[in-house]
Amino acid sequence: MEFAYTPTQRALQQELQDFIAKEVTPEVEAEMDDHGSLEHGPLTKAVYEKIKNKGWRAISWPKQYGGQDGSRLDQYIVEEEFARVGFNVGGGGSGAPTILAGGNQEQKDKYIAKIISGEYFFCQGFTEPSGGADLAGLQCRAMKDGDDYVINGQKMYTTGAQNATHIYLMARTDPNSTRNAGISIFLIPMDTPGITVRPLWSIQNEPRAPRGTTYGENRTNETFFEDVRVPASCLLGEENNGWNLSAMGLNLDRVGASRYLISVRRDEDIVNWVKDETNGVVAERLRNDPSARDRIAECWTEAQVCRLMTLRSMSIVEHDGKFTYEGSAEKVWAPEHGVKTTETIAALLGPYAQLLNGAEDAIESGLYAHNVMGAFQSGINHGSTQIMRDQVALRGLGLPRSR
Repeated sequence: MEFAYTPTQRALQQELQDFIAKEVTPEVEAEMDDHGSLEHGPLTKAVYEKIKNKGWRAISWPKQYGGQDGSRLDQYIVEEEFARVGFNVGGGGSGAPTILAGGNQEQKDKYIAKIISGEYFFCQGFTEPSGGADLAGLQCRAMKDGDDYVINGQKMYTTGAQNATHIYLMARTDPNSTRNAGISIFLIPMDTPGITVRPLWSIQNEPRAPRGTTYGENRTNETFFEDVRVPASCLLGEENNGWNLSAMGLNLDRVGASRYLISVRRDEDIVNWVKDETNGVVAERLRNDPSARDRIAECWTEAQVCRLMTLRSMSIVEHDGKFTYEGSAEKVWAPEHGVKTTETIAALLGPYAQLLNGAEDAIESGLYAHNVMGAFQSGINHGSTQIMRDQVALRGLGLPRSR
C-alpha cells in the first residue's frame, strides 16, 4: 500500500513551496531570527497577511468563521510546509478546537474568526508551581461573585503570555472539589486588571537558540492573578466541566503538522546535513560509516511512524470518527522518539554536539547542541508521556483504573 497525496494535494504542496521560496526571503528569515518564534516584525507580518489572503490559514475551518469547510488533510499540508520555515499556520495549540466543541454560539462568533485571522492569540494557563505536570492538582481559584468570577492564583510556563491577547485558563470553581472534579475553563483578555506577567528566561536565552531548534524559545513566563474579576460570559462550557472539555481539546490540539514536526524535524535536519558534501569532514565521516548510516536510518524510519500516526488521526477527524486515545498515543511515541533521535545525533557528532550558537566550528549555528538542551521538554509539554500512557490504557485499551 502506498501512502501518498492525491494529484490535487501534490499540486497544493507545490504551490505552497513556490510561495515560500518567493516570499520567505533571507531578509524575512533574518527578521525572524531577531524576533523569535512568538514575536513578528513588519516583514513577517506582511507574509502572514499574504498567507491569510490566500485562504491557507483556514482551509478546514467552518465557512461561517472565515474558513473554507475544506479537507483537514489539505490544512495539514499547509501547516507542514509553513512550519518547516518557522510560520505557525493553523489552529493547533490555540484553544480553538475546544471553543468549537464546547463553546456557545456567542463565544464561537467572538473568537474563532479572530483566531484564524491572527488578531487573537491565546496562551495557555494550565501548569502551576505546586503541581508540575499534575494538572488535576491545580489550585488557582475562580469564585462566583454575583454575575462575575473572581480569580486568584498563579500559573507557570505560560509561554507567549507577554504577547497574547487572551489566556485559556483552567481554574478550580468548586473549592471543596479534589483532583479533576470542580475545574472550569475561562477565556480571559490579558489586559484584564489584576493579571501580571513575569518573564522566566530559559536555558536557550544566552546564547540564543537558532531558528529551527526544538523548544528553542528563549523565554516563558509565570502569570499571577490577583482578584481578577471577569464576567460569567468568559466561562467556556458548563461550570465544573472543564476537565472533560480540556481533555477533548488537548487531544485535538495534539494532532497536526506542528506537533508532528516537533518530534521529527531533527531527523530531517541530520539527514540533510550529512548528505550535503559541503559540510566538511564530520559529515563525510558519517556518510562513510555504515554503523552511523544505520543509526540515522533507524531514526528516520521511526519518524515515518510518527507521520503515519498523525495522518491516521487526521483521517479519523476528517471522517467524523471517534477520536479518543489517538492523540495521547502520538504524544507517547513522538516525543520519546524525538529524545532518542537527539541523543543519537549527539553521540554521532561527538564533541561538536556541545558547541552552541556563536561558538567557533559550531555545526548549523549550534542547532544540535541547542536541541539537546530542549529535548527533555518533549516528554512533559502538553501532557507528560506517563499521563498519556494512562489515557491510552483507560480510553484505548479499556483497562480498569488502579485502586
